[in-house]
Amino acid sequence: MLRFDDRVALITGAGRGLGRAYALLLAARGAKVVVNDPGVSMQGEGTDAGPAQSVVDEIRAARGQAIASTDSVATPEGGLAMIDLARDHFGSIDILIHNAGIVRRGGLAELSYADFETVLDVHLRGAFHVVRAAFPHMCAANYGRIVLTGSINGLYGNAGVVNYSVAKAGMIGLSNVAAIEGAAHGVKSNIILPGAVTRMAEGLDTSAYPPMDPELVAPAVGYLAHQDCAVSGEMLIAMAGRVARAYTMETAGVFQPDWTIEQIADRLDAIRDTQDALLFPPVPTGHLDHLRYSFAMASQGMKQG
Repeated sequence: MLRFDDRVALITGAGRGLGRAYALLLAARGAKVVVNDPGVSMQGEGTDAGPAQSVVDEIRAARGQAIASTDSVATPEGGLAMIDLARDHFGSIDILIHNAGIVRRGGLAELSYADFETVLDVHLRGAFHVVRAAFPHMCAANYGRIVLTGSINGLYGNAGVVNYSVAKAGMIGLSNVAAIEGAAHGVKSNIILPGAVTRMAEGLDTSAYPPMDPELVAPAVGYLAHQDCAVSGEMLIAMAGRVARAYTMETAGVFQPDWTIEQIADRLDAIRDTQDALLFPPVPTGHLDHLRYSFAMASQGMKQG
């Protein structure tokens, strides 16, 4: 059994739904858990200490260790306060799972700037606030596991939630940088792309969905949070019992020493041909591997020319 004895985990948005399932699972396997949730509505309004404390009470009733946090991830001060609480109360910060999220729906043509910014504050900036606060401590300890919550909306987009899609897409860059910079310090960072019927599905017709309880997602998150996790800079999908990897690829591409607009149009099929697609994993050197491949193609093309 993969356990978390003596590990300290901070889980944001852990008062309900997915976050609650993560907190209960890690605590049941020995983790000391900071259950963070300010108890806001699905639109990010109001506060209620009840949800976080309820999960803490569940964990303690099962003889686990947990403490509640009601700080908001939406500010740098809130992110720092959560990490300080973990370290002050339990002595370290080993695992960070950023799950907090809100929804404010609206089409691209009419979404207000306030609704755009508020969603980014919780999802994307919130991720930065907690990662920025935890990362130096993890690096100093030569150990850390970061799990950020992405979404298929961040990969493929979706109508009516441009703010949510933008935030989730941005999470990929943050996780990849944490994975790259953390590699020399025993810190791994990955993204979970979950699918579950929770409060976030309010207003959607889920009658035809298969079973999609948060508990079906929790094991994948638990693995990414464990010391035996073998990957970093990757994305796992967990939805309705399916666990899969999502990743970015490039076509092999076409080289010419110079181009015209018309030549792009003429050779578009070859440019887009996925037959010999390339995968450059972010860790350890995806950025450099991309450059090397592009430079090598240019060099070889120039020699042939």
